[in-house]
Amino acid sequence: MASPEPRTVFLAFIVILVVVILILVGICWKVLKPDLMRRLLRPRSPGSEVPEYFSSNMSGNLRTITYFDYATLKKATRDFNQKNQLGRGGFGPVYLGKIDDGRKVAVKQLSVGKSGQGESEFFVEVNMITSIQHKNLVRLVGCCSEGSQRLLVYEFMKNKSLDKILFGGDGSPFLNWKTRHQIIIGIARGLQYLHEESNLRIVHRDIKASNILLDDKFQPKISDFGLARFFPEDQTYLSTAFAGTLGYTAPEYAIRGELTVKADTYSFGVLVLEIISSRKNTDLNLPNEMQYLPEHAWRLYEQSKVLELVDPKVQADGFDEKELQQVCQIALLCVQPYPNLRPAMSEVVLMLTMKSDQSIPAPMKPAFLDRKNLKDKNATSDTAMEMRSASYWLNTPSPMVDSKPYDMSCGI
Repeated sequence: MASPEPRTVFLAFIVILVVVILILVGICWKVLKPDLMRRLLRPRSPGSEVPEYFSSNMSGNLRTITYFDYATLKKATRDFNQKNQLGRGGFGPVYLGKIDDGRKVAVKQLSVGKSGQGESEFFVEVNMITSIQHKNLVRLVGCCSEGSQRLLVYEFMKNKSLDKILFGGDGSPFLNWKTRHQIIIGIARGLQYLHEESNLRIVHRDIKASNILLDDKFQPKISDFGLARFFPEDQTYLSTAFAGTLGYTAPEYAIRGELTVKADTYSFGVLVLEIISSRKNTDLNLPNEMQYLPEHAWRLYEQSKVLELVDPKVQADGFDEKELQQVCQIALLCVQPYPNLRPAMSEVVLMLTMKSDQSIPAPMKPAFLDRKNLKDKNATSDTAMEMRSASYWLNTPSPMVDSKPYDMSCGI
């Protein structure tokens, strides 16, 4: 009987080898986790820890964060399960996740649509937050850019966002005055760092209760830097694209696009009044004179009845009346209509923490939102597009800088 040809033997050997390899890969796929297999099989750029995608677009300290693949974050959040959703920001939902080393994280899934705003926020936030570090600023753990997916991974804050506690109803934790006072001071110190102490002067542009996260000890951390801007020293930026939230926005920025660090100071003042009262800055269901919180606070201040602004639960628990009156007066200083009259955040921190009986300056009457116009339009719009017209404000500092209206669409 003739022996097989060498070529036939070789081909048979190759076929058997391929079959064996396929069987082994199948077994590994069953035994090992699919996401681990994908990581093992994915080609890597030798000697490069920072992906080229980031290196070519960012200038922050990128070595301080981790680069996650999409499969890892999908697994960490249980396929972005709705039960794991912590909240929703202007650019997408935020989910609770648990990564392989056991740490809990908050994963923000950015919506990258036709507008490109999610993509822009992704670049700004990674670039911004890797350039700064402070105990009252949220820490970015890592990020993911894979295909069309843009995700930001933050340290997890056990007590979530401040708005859920202030406005969350009876099931929310109670914050006594001492805790509220420390939260106010912490936010002020975070802003002081951004405005005056970091290597890069930064305007946040969206200081509000939902962007203040609280750790397990209720220490505040400013979050969501997607709308923030690097800012030259002692300059006013004239913005043609509005970004911010109705009720927290300084009038000179809302009307004329004039942006300085004092826009954050104004937002901080409104936020402090919310922390004192546990009510939102604008509530059209209340009587007319109470609908806009700074206006209501100013009326009580004029009548020497500012303690009536305090959350009834805080009143029942007890508080330092003099300290609270001073904090309310500082908040009213921050919402004054002229930017140059508002204190710098370093001055705010000093006033909030001073132990002496040093007097605090008397504030000027704030600029108020026109309640009639708010009722006529959609007052709940987070983009505040209706604030283009000066008719939305009473007692505004000055008219529009020219007859050409600004494009107030949300953007950077």
